[in-house]
Amino acid sequence: MKKIILITGISSGFGKQTARLLAEQGHTVYGTVRSDIAKEDKVTYLRMDLTDYDSIRNAVSSVVEKEGRIDLLINNAGMHTGGPVETFPVENIKLQMDTNFLGMVHVTREVLPLMRKQGGGTIINFSSIGGLMGLPFQSFYSAGKFAIEGFSEALRMEVKKFNIKIVVINPGDFHTSNSANRRNFLAPATDGDAYYEQFKSSMAVIEKDESNGWEPEVLARKIVKITGLKNPQNRYIIASFEQKLAVVLKYLLPAKIFAMILEDHYKIK
Repeated sequence: MKKIILITGISSGFGKQTARLLAEQGHTVYGTVRSDIAKEDKVTYLRMDLTDYDSIRNAVSSVVEKEGRIDLLINNAGMHTGGPVETFPVENIKLQMDTNFLGMVHVTREVLPLMRKQGGGTIINFSSIGGLMGLPFQSFYSAGKFAIEGFSEALRMEVKKFNIKIVVINPGDFHTSNSANRRNFLAPATDGDAYYEQFKSSMAVIEKDESNGWEPEVLARKIVKITGLKNPQNRYIIASFEQKLAVVLKYLLPAKIFAMILEDHYKIK
């Protein structure tokens, strides 16, 4: 059945591929971007900045005015930061949380009244493997994703009687522009800094994992399948076997043992 879909952050990566595939299936797709980019056919582009509430309200209102409903909201947009907690610039902390968490909350709150009135809908929130376990030197990224986990779990119960479904996506490592984009928001780290050597070695592991990750279209195709389900699961972990195993081990092993496994992977000394 044809759906009216709003997906945030379609300038690249998951969002771009997902919007394209959904439009090719015949859905009416609205995607948000912060600046002008080369546009996909069959996708309607909207200007939205997750740190600007007015732009969020205007984007959602424009869809409602044209279509009268939104069947599916995909909260995909986000950003990456990195660095030691101690030296992390406060402005980057605020930008990380305002974008990945509060921005997602504002979009969701704008869409919920419409979904209630129309008798239901589905909201897909992008978390991460980093929302299930803290990642070194990505503390505020993980914090934002942990927040999405708790928010989604609580919201799911609040909106159940309105036939609104809340789905959480936990991607593992994918080969996207995240590594390059993160470098614009790294905490200062210079040779001789107390964290420098550890930061350098751990970030090398993180970026290697990302460069060896799956292509975004793998996740996009999975999202397309999920959108077609009448009763989707609460959560989908879309990751390699090793990363899925890590999630399981976190809940099975004593905390200290699991911490040792993570420390070994990220070369924590």
